[in-house]
Amino acid sequence: MKITDVDVQVVNLPLINPFTSSFETKTGETRTVVRIRTDDGIEGWGETMWGRPVAALVEQLGEELVGTSPFALEAFHRRHHMVPFFHGYLGYAALAALDVACWDAIGKASGQSLTDLLGGPIRAEVPITALITRSDAPASRSADLPAALAEHAAAVVAEGGFRAVKLKGTTDVAGDVAILRALREALPGVHLRVDPNAAWSVPDSVRAGIALEELDLEYLEDPCTGIEGMSQVRAKVRIPLCTNMCVVRFEDFAPAVRLGAVDVIHGDVYKWGGIGPTKALAAHCETFGLGMNLHSGGELGIATAAHLAVVTSTPVLSRAIDSMYYLHADDIIEPLPLNDGCLRAPSGPGLGVRVDEEKLRHYAAVNEREGDLTR
Repeated sequence: MKITDVDVQVVNLPLINPFTSSFETKTGETRTVVRIRTDDGIEGWGETMWGRPVAALVEQLGEELVGTSPFALEAFHRRHHMVPFFHGYLGYAALAALDVACWDAIGKASGQSLTDLLGGPIRAEVPITALITRSDAPASRSADLPAALAEHAAAVVAEGGFRAVKLKGTTDVAGDVAILRALREALPGVHLRVDPNAAWSVPDSVRAGIALEELDLEYLEDPCTGIEGMSQVRAKVRIPLCTNMCVVRFEDFAPAVRLGAVDVIHGDVYKWGGIGPTKALAAHCETFGLGMNLHSGGELGIATAAHLAVVTSTPVLSRAIDSMYYLHADDIIEPLPLNDGCLRAPSGPGLGVRVDEEKLRHYAAVNEREGDLTR
């Protein structure tokens, strides 16, 4: 089986509500979608973060992939191991788009689901996290933001059955602490987290962390920048620290362990360059006694299916994962159902999803009109 064609499209899809973090407010998501075709008629689908800069890299790498077997993934990654060195996150994202498409083709060729190819299921359902941002509060309630967000979060948990809630933090440290106190009062039984995306200083992180200890947070994610800064916070705060920003490649792992900077590391198929690297990160975390979770970069259904297969087959991924999937207003596949705060990995061959090509063309045309949605 040889790859004969690689097709790349960029799509813009809307979110049901604006999503605010410490560095942006977005109303939609731009994603790059790739399809590979083989000489025996099999199609493999992949999807990755961001738009045209990544799509250009995928097209370039895809030209070299033509004529090779989708099974030859180790050779593919070895040939292109310097791509992330020169292109950073964009390089990892581009490699992951093609990696996942090859896995999808492998599953279809063998008649096996991606979950089974990765070792088989060790859990049936994957709980996901309810994501709370300041833009969730009505403008009319801005005078009492903590109460408004607590009320909103309680309604989201009741409706969706979520078991974990994460607040996207801001530069307003005191305000975030007040919101978390209101969330804990309204939701005493959920796992509670906060992610300021490194918007707090080290001193502010220490002060806030000590103030939040009584709330029994599951973890504090990236309060400040860098391995050194995180290690200073971890030395003074009893809340476990999680990162998606200071351990983002394998070269960061040893320094973080040596300095005792983190307790939980967020993986991501698209930020770590593919399914194999993400499983390798899981092995590293287990070896060194660290927890692991999954980051969400706004995955649509194709990418979400890959994440679900990884979680379903990986023991260390035992927490509710981050997923923005439920926040999208539409998808380019038949939507994956959310039941009691959980998603299930599709059971069909490969990723187990079917792309609606009419919707793919529609949202690609939206991107052509609007351009990439800026971050």
